[in-house]
Parts: sequence; C-alpha cells; structure tokens
Amino acid sequence: MHQTETAQDIELAEGIPRLTRASVLVIGDVMLDRYVFGSVARISPEAPVPVLSVDRELALPGGAGNVVRNLTALGAAVAFVSVVGDDQAGSDLTGLIGGQPNVEPWLLVQGGRCTTVKTRFIAGGQQLLRSDQEVTGPVHPKLAERMLRIAGDALAATSITVLSDYRKGVLTGDVPRRIIDAAKAAGRPTIVDPRGPDYDRFAGADVAMPTSRELASATGMAVSSDTQVAAAAAWLRTAHGFGAVIVNRGADGLSMIDAEGALHLQPAITEVFDLSGSADTVVSALAAGLAIGLKLPVAVRLANLAMSVSAGQPGMAVAQGTDLVAMLTPQGRALRKIVATEVAVEQVDRWRRMGLRTGLITTPSHRLSRTRLDTARAACDRLVLGVETAAGTDDAAAKRTLSEAAGLASVDLICVFPEGGQTETLVQLRPDLLIDKTPVASVADLVRGWGGEVLAG
Repeated sequence: MHQTETAQDIELAEGIPRLTRASVLVIGDVMLDRYVFGSVARISPEAPVPVLSVDRELALPGGAGNVVRNLTALGAAVAFVSVVGDDQAGSDLTGLIGGQPNVEPWLLVQGGRCTTVKTRFIAGGQQLLRSDQEVTGPVHPKLAERMLRIAGDALAATSITVLSDYRKGVLTGDVPRRIIDAAKAAGRPTIVDPRGPDYDRFAGADVAMPTSRELASATGMAVSSDTQVAAAAAWLRTAHGFGAVIVNRGADGLSMIDAEGALHLQPAITEVFDLSGSADTVVSALAAGLAIGLKLPVAVRLANLAMSVSAGQPGMAVAQGTDLVAMLTPQGRALRKIVATEVAVEQVDRWRRMGLRTGLITTPSHRLSRTRLDTARAACDRLVLGVETAAGTDDAAAKRTLSEAAGLASVDLICVFPEGGQTETLVQLRPDLLIDKTPVASVADLVRGWGGEVLAG
C-alpha cells in the first residue's frame, strides 16, 4: 500500500530542499521556441490579415530543452544529449542551453539538417499564428551511434534518465530500446515522455508519461473519468511492461497507475492559467524527485505542485524550489493571487475570451472590507482587487493585509499599484465592471467608453 497522504506530504516537504542534489540525464528532441509579442491595431491592405506591430521577441529552448530548463530551475544538475542542425538556430540553441547553470550539454551537429524552430506571434495574450521549421527524419546513423556512446557514459554520472520524445528524429529506431537497456544494466531508472501511438519503442521503461489524449490514442479506450483513465493506463502498463504510467490530464491534474493501484491528484490551484509546457514541467519535477530518492507517489505529488506553479502563470513558466514550498500550504497558494500588472492584464484578457464578466474594485491597502468584496464578487464572474499602497508590498502591514485578502474566496486576483495609479491600472485592465463607492465622472466615462459598467458600492 502507498503511504498516507500526511506521510507523503512530510517526505515531500523534507525533499524539496534536496532537489539541488539531483542529477539527471536528458536525451531527446531539442528545438528553438521563438515568441514575437506585439499589438494589432489594423488589418493589412494587402490581405484580410491582422498587422502585428512588434514590441519584443523572446527565444527559449523548447522540446527536450524545456525539460532541461525546468530541471535547472529546480537546481538539478543535467547532462543533455541531443542533435541540432548546422544553422543559426542550432548555434542559438547551443548558446541558450550552455548558458544555463549546472548543464553539461552534448548537442551534436548534423550537417545539412534543419534545427527545429517554432515561432509564435502573440498579441493581447492570444496567439495569432505559429510557424514551424523542422526536419523530422531520423538523425544520421553515425550520429545516433555517437549519441548512444555519450549517453552510455553519462548514465554512470547521473541518477535517472529521461527520454523526451517530440518525434523530430532523435529517438527513432532502436535508439530508445538501447538506452533503456543500458540504463537497466547501470541500475538507473528511466522516464519516457513519448509522442505518438507507438509505445513498443519504450517498452520496459520504469515510468511512461502520456497525456490523456495520447493515452486514448495509444489504447483506443475512453479516458473521460478517473475510472476510465485508470483502466486505460493499466492496460498500457501491462502491454508494454512499464513500472508505472503517469497521465497528464491538464486542468484535471495527474493520475498515477502502478502495481499498487491508482492515485488521482487535482491541481493545487483553483484556476489553471496556462498549460503551455506543462508536460515538460511534470516530467522534470518527477525526475528530480526520483533522483533524490523520493518514493514514486511522493514524486508525483511534487510533479503536481510543479505543474500547478507553471499553470498558474502565463507562458512557458518554470517552477523553483521556493515556489514548491509555498504551494504546500493553503496560505502559500493564496499568495499566488498577488501578481504584477502585466500578469493581471493577461489573466483578465483570458477571462474575457472565456466569456467571463470581470470586475475591478480598487481600495487603499488599509481600507479593505470583506463585506464589500463579497458584494462586489456577487456582481461579476471574476473579481480583481486593485490595491493602492504607497509603501508597496515591502511594508509589513500591507503584506498582512494582502495576505488576508488573498485568502478570501471572493477575490480571484490582486493587483498592487502605486498611490495615484488607479486610472492607469483601470485603463490597462479594461474590466467589464468597475465597483467604486464614489466614482469620478471622468473615470466612469472611461469605463463606459469601452462598453463597461460602473457600480457604486
């Protein structure tokens, strides 16, 4: 039988500080994720498409590179084996990977091969378009043999191996089987994060980590409920000799199925913000936890916390040890409601696209009223508390007040702004409803100007 939940939580709390001792070997498809952020104010006269006015660009390691990024955020040491092309994107990736702490990169270069690049164009928190540049054929056989030799040497210096498959040519043919066999011979567990329905390539791995959609595709079975997920995962586990199957169910959390039964975990946050890269976050935290000796159910709880941290933020967010410690307590989870203005803007945009009516109530930090907040929340679907404070969150009294407000069910998000910054914050958030005891006429006109409503209260 598995430990009790209390015993698991104690082991988890004691284990988080030790994640910096983890050493992990990651092998898989690396790619370059590019993000182009801007705004759209007009349609092109050349074609009926939006014109993106670019504000900034961001490049991050993606695919298996994002697994590495998540592991280093936890403080783990990583040996990374992959293949890039002899192009600028490959050079950029080599610099991004090599610039991370505690990483030993083995990015082999294949002449004439195109490095995978995914470019996303984003405006107002919404993706307008994604362009992909990639070659998905197997890497050259000689390069694959060299990669296997490097991986074999790295096994001895690490505690666990992760195979991160994005079907871009690195983990093809018998490569996964040979790595799993070598890991078994070295007494090292393996975690596989596969893509596609062919799980025979990864047979015998200690842990397989499909998404619920991938599980349904691989088994042909329904996965809508806990019972159905457990049945499909049990079939997959038996069919391919996996020690355990951990299913990433997105906003529905994680399910673990092993020889002792099933464990279903809900996310540790009330509302999932962004699931981008969540599979990489889950596999990274699980690998780091197992690398330091956590029992599998405890490592799964760790992975669930990490996914909750990542999913509670916009973009390809990573989880750090301090984030995980905070997520262990209800108070810590509540404090994650307190966000910067730009994060609040993105969240309000997402709620708007979901058809949810967002309200904003602003108040000085020393005048918070629970009754007033409850009344305001009843008038909308989501309530943002805009807190005006001269001292900011460094002030002890303001921190206590914000902490109390964050713990209220009526408050969905807290945005702190400087004294006199109410109008600027209002314009940035553009709420559907402004709740104000004595609304200034000019402010009320602003809200009504974008179709919003003003409620005195």
